[in-house]
Order: sequence, then C-alpha cells, then structure tokens
Amino acid sequence: MADNSKKSLTLIGVISIIGLLALAMWYLTRPKPAYGNLDAFAQCLAKKEVTMYGADWCSHCQNEKKEFGKSFKYVPYVECPDNPKQCLEKGVKGYPTWIFPDGTRLEGEQGPEGLSKASGCALPKL
Repeated sequence: MADNSKKSLTLIGVISIIGLLALAMWYLTRPKPAYGNLDAFAQCLAKKEVTMYGADWCSHCQNEKKEFGKSFKYVPYVECPDNPKQCLEKGVKGYPTWIFPDGTRLEGEQGPEGLSKASGCALPKL
C-alpha cells in the first residue's frame, strides 16, 4: 500500500512538472500582440522628439522596426554607421538606443509597449 502511495505521489509530481514546463513554454513562445497601424503612435513619438539610434545590421534594431511595420517611416531614426559623430555626441553605446529630449535613454529592444509607457504616447486598442 505504501509503495502504491509513493508511486502515485511521484506520478503526480512528474505530471505537475510537465504541466509547469508546458505552461512556461507557451508563455515564452506566445505571439506578441499585433497592433496593426501604428501611424499615430509613431507620429506621437516624432512630435515628442523621441529618436531611435541604430544600425541596419543590428538584429535588435530590425526587430524594433518590424514592430512598427510601415509606420516606422514616421519614427525619428539615426543610422549610426552613417552618422558616427552624431551618435558619439549623444553617447550611444549600443543599438537600439532611444533618446528623449530630456536626456532619458532606453537601451535595447523596447517594443511598442515599453515606448508607450516611457513616452506617454497611446497605442491603438487591440
């Protein structure tokens, strides 16, 4: 009887661990929200003079640009390899770097959610 009880507890433990791993995998691989047209959001960033500094070869910069889709054309952007002096003057050490007029900077991928929070620019409703 005690042997069956131990086997049952072991089985429950293994099933629980598998369930937690499956939940973690789902959470980490779930698709990000797609906001659709981000023209107004990108234009708000431009109006607030929030600028992205990056490089075409930078995979993190490419990810940021993809999040905006066609709306990225409204985002103030400086291509650092083409403008090294400007990027050095701004103290850009990595890509992407988002710099606000007050000197606040966000380094690394932010996604629309992070930029919305930092800038106060509203995202469209999902």
